Amino acid sequence: MARGLTTWLRIAFVATLAATAACASRASEPSVSREMRFGARMGRLGYWREARFRFARVVARDPNNARAHNNLAVALEADGDFSGAFDEYKKAVTLDAADKSIHQNYTRFAEFYTAYTKKVGKVSPAR
Repeated sequence: MARGLTTWLRIAFVATLAATAACASRASEPSVSREMRFGARMGRLGYWREARFRFARVVARDPNNARAHNNLAVALEADGDFSGAFDEYKKAVTLDAADKSIHQNYTRFAEFYTAYTKKVGKVSPAR
């Protein structure tokens, strides 16, 4: 009887450790709002690849976040990935067509991108 109890206690202890480790790893992940703020700060400082990375993480965690798609599009645009930026702007405006700043960004970029693709004659490859 004692041996069965000892085995059960060991299993319960290992399960508790695993659950605690899983919670700790999730707790160490920055929140969506923190990632958004950090990405915006990196963009303001001109670190567009870092901003791109942060906004992509937010989009992966919250794919219906129109603002994250918009911000990712801005970072992609600044980094020269115009095709990727256009895709992200379209997603952002689709998710929240009522947001005026998202709509303005999309309209402005769509005009640029149309002229750019006509001039270049093809879509530029992503970096």
